[in-house]
Amino acid sequence: MAVPDIRRGTAADDQRRPGERLRAVIRTRVFLLVSLVAVLVAMYLAGLAAGAGGLRLLALTAWGLMLGGVIALGSIGLSLVYGVMKFPNFSHGALVTLGAYVSFSVMHLLPPGSTLRPLSFGYEFLVALVVAMPVVGLVALAIDRVVYRRLRRTGAHLVFFAMASLAMAFFLRSLIYLIWGPDFHFYYPGQANPALQLPLGIRIRADQLFILALAFVLVGAVYGLLARTRLGKAMRATADNPDLAQIRGIDTERVIAWTWMLGGGLAAAGGVMYGLSSQLRPEMGFWLLLPMFAASIMGGIGNPQGALLAALIIGIAHQVSTSFLDPTYGPAVAFVLMVLTLLIRPQGLLGRTEG
Repeated sequence: MAVPDIRRGTAADDQRRPGERLRAVIRTRVFLLVSLVAVLVAMYLAGLAAGAGGLRLLALTAWGLMLGGVIALGSIGLSLVYGVMKFPNFSHGALVTLGAYVSFSVMHLLPPGSTLRPLSFGYEFLVALVVAMPVVGLVALAIDRVVYRRLRRTGAHLVFFAMASLAMAFFLRSLIYLIWGPDFHFYYPGQANPALQLPLGIRIRADQLFILALAFVLVGAVYGLLARTRLGKAMRATADNPDLAQIRGIDTERVIAWTWMLGGGLAAAGGVMYGLSSQLRPEMGFWLLLPMFAASIMGGIGNPQGALLAALIIGIAHQVSTSFLDPTYGPAVAFVLMVLTLLIRPQGLLGRTEG
């Protein structure tokens, strides 16, 4: 009887192991983070080669952090909805736009107050923000009750959910056109918004610092909700295994309702902050949709901290790329970073590894 060649099998295993070890290293979040940082460094070098000075690149970095805060507010809500519902909600961008316009209407119903220096807005803006978040949350919940819950009860395929969300995106945008018209709007038209002088010659508006701080506060609040509250634990259980969650007595429909409320509220906050930093227009949420999806995927679906980190990276890359590219190519930068993430580590920066 022939004796198996143990040494030959060992040698074959040794030949496979280096390749397997290399693939394992490439799939790590450290390698992904290093790759993303390398892309940012390449963008800085390209900006210097195109004639942008160091101070210009520092200013673009600061503005990118502000843009990242806006993207984070929208992407966290998008990530929560995807984590629980397991479908891409293409109407999320329209909810972002709706939040900006609802706050715009609320502001015009309130008497204008004195400006909260060094910020450019008064108390009426903060009141409008607080009102817009639950209003848009209720709109998101109403859409779920009218459209998505019916699909869940019939056991529809996830493709139908995605198509329904795309239809709701067009419906909400048409509604915005009918109510507020196609023209651009400003929260404070013609009002000066002076910049703060920071070290190293960086000039940034106080509103931008407020936007970034609000993003960190809301991310912390979402993290605390998911990690320390009964509702958060129920949301995580429903996202992991909805059938098992039901068996254990969790009201998954109630969890889904709260998920839509939170997602809609965060989308509204992102829209209000984006409107404050630029202007209100019916397509504003649509142009933010790709960066929000990219941040959700890069950070790890259902992970608010990951969405914030990825959104800041995308915001910086978007702004720095304008030093050597036309600004209209900004969304393509987010797309490139998202594809890079999917190729290296589909779980994202802070996503869990399955199995």
